[in-house]
Amino acid sequence: MDDGYRRIITDGLWTNNQALVALLGLCPLLAISNTLINGLGLGLATTLVLTLSNVSVSVIRNWVRPEIRLPVYVLIIASFVTTVELIMNAYFHGLYKVLGIFIPLIVTNCAIIGRAEAFASRNPVPRALADGLSMGIGFTLALVVLGGARELIGQGTLFDGAHLMFGDAARTWRWTIDEDYPGILLAILPPGAFMGLGMLIAVKNVIDNRLSRPRPAAVADADAEPATP
Repeated sequence: MDDGYRRIITDGLWTNNQALVALLGLCPLLAISNTLINGLGLGLATTLVLTLSNVSVSVIRNWVRPEIRLPVYVLIIASFVTTVELIMNAYFHGLYKVLGIFIPLIVTNCAIIGRAEAFASRNPVPRALADGLSMGIGFTLALVVLGGARELIGQGTLFDGAHLMFGDAARTWRWTIDEDYPGILLAILPPGAFMGLGMLIAVKNVIDNRLSRPRPAAVADADAEPATP
């Protein structure tokens, strides 16, 4: 893989993760991430909009005058958000009702307009596509991990409501710690979202610090006998 594409993917998934590093899109991130399925649904919708808008902006980047570029980008993003909203309303109506206002609010997600302005408008389509996918998947992973952790701690389940996305056959996917688990209400309330996100950022920073430490140089064995001539 080309080093440029490898860096784009690494930035999106980890180094410049929009949720854990840039801290963009926090409104839906904190509000929706009370279950794993909610986080996955909104994350996939955001990824689709981000990828399509990145590609579209890259295609027209040489034809749009600088004075009107931001309104044009917002119109493009709003068009894709409306399309995604209509599709979800038609085919995933239960999940659409749960996510509610946060689907149209994807238009105001700073991560999307930020990538359109900072990357897609300055790079060719293949790179813009890779950036949109990696940034979207990185954002989705943060939503899924935070949502799964809050759901597990808050109500002792995982994949609750999976049928909203995957159909009635997914009702059996629901996993429960114990029927008598009382749950910790704080985890699924707004304060739990802030604390959970803070812990995720702290874990990422610890991992980054350990990875950035220089490895100790190999020490020669002082007791090794010199080679005989």
